[in-house]
Amino acid sequence: MKRFRLTRRKFLATVLSVPIAAFTDALGFEPHWLRVEKIRMTPHPTCRFVQITDIHHKGDRAYLEKVVQTVNNQHPDFVCFTGDLVEDAQHAPEALEVLQKIESPLFGIPGNHDHWADLDFDLPREAFAKTGGRWLMNEEIVIQGGAVHLFGMDGLRFCNFKPTAGPRNILLSHYPSDVEAFPRTRFDLVLAGHSHGGQVRIPGYGAVIVPFAVGEYQLGMYDTPAGPLYVNAGIGWFYANIRLFCRPEITLFEI
Repeated sequence: MKRFRLTRRKFLATVLSVPIAAFTDALGFEPHWLRVEKIRMTPHPTCRFVQITDIHHKGDRAYLEKVVQTVNNQHPDFVCFTGDLVEDAQHAPEALEVLQKIESPLFGIPGNHDHWADLDFDLPREAFAKTGGRWLMNEEIVIQGGAVHLFGMDGLRFCNFKPTAGPRNILLSHYPSDVEAFPRTRFDLVLAGHSHGGQVRIPGYGAVIVPFAVGEYQLGMYDTPAGPLYVNAGIGWFYANIRLFCRPEITLFEI
């Protein structure tokens, strides 16, 4: 039997191939490798909806159209957007034009970048209304024939939302740490974004870095005093178009 002999050259090639492969994945593959995360909240759900967040549209129309098509493929009853449509207001008209192709009512809130970009909020208000949905800025609405009570936080102003008995109470918040503003108020579900999951994650450790107002809520589902909190990894990117072990995400909920 021929014995395997690991030469110095083979050893170096093996060691170097790992970071090279990771770098290639992080830059060239994973940033547009959409995944659909499916979460069933109850054994007998009565409605299904999708969460998208942190689009940060910069003109990549083909990618955003892929996102919209993936959303439509889930056939949701409605769609929730949890902030950061753009970083520059010049990209908002194109982003909203594409989002209007969503075939379900679209409800959403602003993120910090939408404020920093001085986005004219009449634009998303009009675009979301055309889908049968609504742009919410510290507002609430009852939908699905009274089955869902939707709350939308602006994130920059305090709001005193009160869940109601009967419908599913769902809070849309851009910042994950906003759940701490509701220590004695419990929702059936809180949806947030903002963290991007860190974009770069180390298995067994978590995000290398996250933005402000994230706290311990980096990615995924958490049990909080305000109710179950789900932090979505987001669609787009900030600082650099790089993702590693943190694919862009569309989340389908059944509740």
